[in-house]
Amino acid sequence: MRLLLISLLIGISSCLAQEDKKLEPKLENISWIAGNWTGKAFGGIVEENWSEPMGDSMMASFRVIKDGKVMFYEIEIIRQLENTLILQLKHFNNDLTGWETKNETIDWPLIAVYKNKVEFEGMTFINVNENRMDVLVDLENDGQVSTLKIEYSKN
Repeated sequence: MRLLLISLLIGISSCLAQEDKKLEPKLENISWIAGNWTGKAFGGIVEENWSEPMGDSMMASFRVIKDGKVMFYEIEIIRQLENTLILQLKHFNNDLTGWETKNETIDWPLIAVYKNKVEFEGMTFINVNENRMDVLVDLENDGQVSTLKIEYSKN
C-alpha cells in the first residue's frame, strides 16, 4: 500500500512538473488560443475572436457589448519576433475612432509560455479546457493596478 501511495505521488508530481515546464516562445505552442470566445466583463458581454497562427502572427478582434450597444473594440496581435512573442493591441470607440495615436500600440512583452498558459506583461491567457479560456488583464485606474479575470467559453 505504501509503495502504491509513493508511486501515485511521484506520478502526480511528474504531471505537475510537465504543466509548469516552460515551452519555446513559438506561436504553435499557444495555438489553443485560436477560436471564437465569449464571456462577461465591463458590465456586458465580451467577444474575442482569435485566428490560427499564420504568417508569424495570430490576430484577434475584441468587442464589449452593453445594453445592446458596442462600448469599444480592440484589434490584437501576437507576433513572433526572433526568439520571443509580443502581444500588441489598439483600442477603438464604437465609431472606430482610436484611443491610441496613429502609430502607437499597447505592447506587452512575453514573460513565459507553458503548456496551458501564456504570460505577457499585463495579460495572461489560461487554457482551462478545450471549451474554456480565462484571460487575466491588468487594468490601471488613477495609478492603481487591478486584475480583471474574463472567463471565456468557446462558441
